[in-house]
Amino acid sequence: MELHQMGVAELSAGLRNKDFSAVELSSTLLQRLRQAQDNLNACITISEESALEQARAADQRRAQGDSAPLLGVPLAHKDIFCTRGQRTTCGSKMLAEFVSPYDATVVQRFQKAGMVSLGKLNMDEFAMGSSNETSFFGAVRNPWDLTRVPGGSSGGSAAALAARLLPAATGTDTGGSIRQPAAFCGVTGLKPTYGRVSRYGMIAFASSLDQGGPMARSAADCALLMDVMAGHDALDSTSHPQAAGRFSAALGRSVKGLRIGVPEEFFGEGLDPEVAQVVQEAIQWYVRQGAEIRPVHLPNNVHAVSTYYVLAPAEASSNLSRFDGIRYSHRSGSSVDLQELYLQSRYEGFGPEVRRRILVGSYVLSAGYYDAYYRKAQQLRALIREDFRRAFAEVDVIMGPTTPTPAFALGAKSADPVAMYLADIYTIAVNLAGIPALSLPCGFSKAGLPIGLQIMGNYFADELILGLGDAYQRDSDWHQQVPGWEEQ
Repeated sequence: MELHQMGVAELSAGLRNKDFSAVELSSTLLQRLRQAQDNLNACITISEESALEQARAADQRRAQGDSAPLLGVPLAHKDIFCTRGQRTTCGSKMLAEFVSPYDATVVQRFQKAGMVSLGKLNMDEFAMGSSNETSFFGAVRNPWDLTRVPGGSSGGSAAALAARLLPAATGTDTGGSIRQPAAFCGVTGLKPTYGRVSRYGMIAFASSLDQGGPMARSAADCALLMDVMAGHDALDSTSHPQAAGRFSAALGRSVKGLRIGVPEEFFGEGLDPEVAQVVQEAIQWYVRQGAEIRPVHLPNNVHAVSTYYVLAPAEASSNLSRFDGIRYSHRSGSSVDLQELYLQSRYEGFGPEVRRRILVGSYVLSAGYYDAYYRKAQQLRALIREDFRRAFAEVDVIMGPTTPTPAFALGAKSADPVAMYLADIYTIAVNLAGIPALSLPCGFSKAGLPIGLQIMGNYFADELILGLGDAYQRDSDWHQQVPGWEEQ
């Protein structure tokens, strides 16, 4: 098997057996990243020099007897994680030239594990988008169909994985930004329980919703990545004291006796019939293995999108106030006084979607509208969380579609923000509640586009849902299908 076709576990075994070196592996993938850039635009920065330096260090560690599981395995980071000495842009003109003076905790942990970072991946600007079309560095294209979006905001991560440019990538999920692009591109992505992965050095969009997580080709590979990236971090006040876990040890579990909740709210109006059929077939696989299906109700899911688009912009308007053109962000060259410098720098530095959300957030937090919008949204968030609490009293996991449709065409929803927001209708409630959820490929549409199954778990059930995803993938090959982007 060619090196670029191998997943994390296979590459780990090959490096351990000395079938190839970390330098050979990284060189091969760096070449593919460069060659794919014109077609896919998945990267913002390709770090060839530092990657080869890290690969040589990994080979030296192995020669000295180090047998760390991920030593020498390559990955790339979503360009929202601060990386010392390298650009961290958040896909924005505002930070286009920002070179971070420190590493995010997630970056630091992968470095300690000996993984080789090949660069920074494209994303929607400040993680605000569902199609990867808001990036200042241009839209990412879906490897399954170059005329379609890869999803967002972690679209660069998903596209690079699907195109076999990388075996692993980091992503962040604020309202579905790991799971939705994973579904659109036919890869696997985990949104962990809020607090299991440190947010330190992950540039904030909406602090109570943002969560970093792994993206890879399989649930088993995601579990290996979680073994490294999860854990308590004293530098992050939202990090849970018991965040660490042995995720890969949870693989290989039996499905027999599992209680699966299927919410009727996820199979109603707006769901593409092809998606519904494929997802139902995947759920029936679990039934054949001995699982039990139970109907559950999430009545407040209908309010999830509107609740999210009050709370997330409110937090964004606060978090992005630091980008003022004075310290380290874009500075306008046409200002005549301090007030105009602030205004022009922010207008020039932020794209239309980011400006839209800042305006919405400032509005709902204003004195005259706080109670009518922000407070009411927080009350709805509590009801959404309670819906999940009641459901998990009856079932072990909840399953349904990740997205209402397969990937849509580039530009199809750019002029209609509300239609774009509804692409996250099945993912947003998970972030509002703070629970974990996994998206994994479970089939294709008639047009040959991937479809994702979403498995949601109770708080700290990350290991359970990874194990269930792994069980399905041991008996299916949807996650092993390769797009033909190189022939398009």
